[in-house]
Amino acid sequence: MSFAQQKLSELAVAIPGATKIFREYDLDFCCGGSALLEVAAQQKNLNLAEIEARLANLQQQENREKNWSDAPYNELIEHIIERFHNRHREQLPELITLAEKVENVHADREDCPVGTAALLEKIHAELSQHMMKEENILFPMIKMGNYAMVAMPIRVMEMEHDEAGQDVEVLKSITNHLTPPKDACFSWRALYSGINAFIDDLMHHIHLENNILFPSVLNEK
Repeated sequence: MSFAQQKLSELAVAIPGATKIFREYDLDFCCGGSALLEVAAQQKNLNLAEIEARLANLQQQENREKNWSDAPYNELIEHIIERFHNRHREQLPELITLAEKVENVHADREDCPVGTAALLEKIHAELSQHMMKEENILFPMIKMGNYAMVAMPIRVMEMEHDEAGQDVEVLKSITNHLTPPKDACFSWRALYSGINAFIDDLMHHIHLENNILFPSVLNEK
């Protein structure tokens, strides 16, 4: 089967590093991961052949990134907490501070990203609750092998992932897809760079859960 006829989520799992390519093309491999690559590319008027060539090249390369599909649940969970949960807790307060500064200083400009700080505060509050539920409820269930009870918590987590994905789309919209004006100050550029890094991390975080951890655990029942 060609890459074109495979789901984004399947490719993201099968080819380490594919998630970075999908992010570059703004292809949603998490919440929209059920879409075929061909369909997703057509919807955004992307060059399918170019994307397939990059995926093929990536697949052929010797990639040292760990294949989390084969990792024990405990190891993957600890990686998610250390690499993503803790990182999000560091990222968002700083981004909120930067957004407030940019909005306060440049409020008189038409291209000022008004509403960014408020949306980041919403994301911070909701993501904090989400991660707490994973760490205190879902992840301990998985670690204890209590697979018969995980279906409902996982469904809730997936719904919250979808909501986070919707917030990210709004964030892109009000920031001109994270493209600062040519005369943007350092804080403005730093804000957009930081948001872009946060989105990268969030999408990979959701990918590891939606496409690897959750399906595997549900198959244990």
